[in-house]
Amino acid sequence: MKPWTVRDVMTRRVVSVDRGTSYRNMVDLLTEKRISALPVIDETGHVVGVVSEADLLRKIEYAGDEAPRLFDGPRRRDERLRSQGRTAADLMSTPPIVVATDTTIAAAARTMHREGVKRLPVVDEHGRLVGIVTRGDLLKTHLRTDQEILDDVRTGVLRRFLPEDEATVIAAVVDGVVTLTGTVDRWTSADIAERLTRQIAGVVDVNSTLDYRFDDRQVRGARLGFGTL
Repeated sequence: MKPWTVRDVMTRRVVSVDRGTSYRNMVDLLTEKRISALPVIDETGHVVGVVSEADLLRKIEYAGDEAPRLFDGPRRRDERLRSQGRTAADLMSTPPIVVATDTTIAAAARTMHREGVKRLPVVDEHGRLVGIVTRGDLLKTHLRTDQEILDDVRTGVLRRFLPEDEATVIAAVVDGVVTLTGTVDRWTSADIAERLTRQIAGVVDVNSTLDYRFDDRQVRGARLGFGTL
């Protein structure tokens, strides 16, 4: 079972600009291409910043209000200063938050949430821009059919990791929700089945009522030094 990465869902034809691109040209690009942000790259293709709609809107927000105010915080003062910019270099957000092509979908989603961004430029092993991934792109994993998910459960989880229990486990998928029933040999096997199934692209939730013949949690704890004295 191969985890989905941003490579599987990213947009490869990226509209980018250089540091000298003018404000008006960037507005034209965002409008014409119906996109919400532009990666800014240097002469070698490395991402040096990102200009978003929010960055460009500061010019409207602070129009006629360029003088700093007494109670402005550092962030507010920086935004007001940047609103006076004319080029991508003046307006872009830095440092850019980027991800590698082999970043998992889950890791990309966590990065977006942590950094408060709606898209991430994707770079290759040399740090050059090769794509861009948005929140909408990450949701593409949930366009997978129930049958595709079921096939991954059977071949990528049960057959690969629990071959001895495969015949006694029944898996079903409805609207992305996986149900696991039946019996496995050990508690560990039931735990593995549920955890790995949750990692399959497109899985909304897992309902597992797997029974087990032997509870090996105490044995595992003793091996790790957690046994009772």
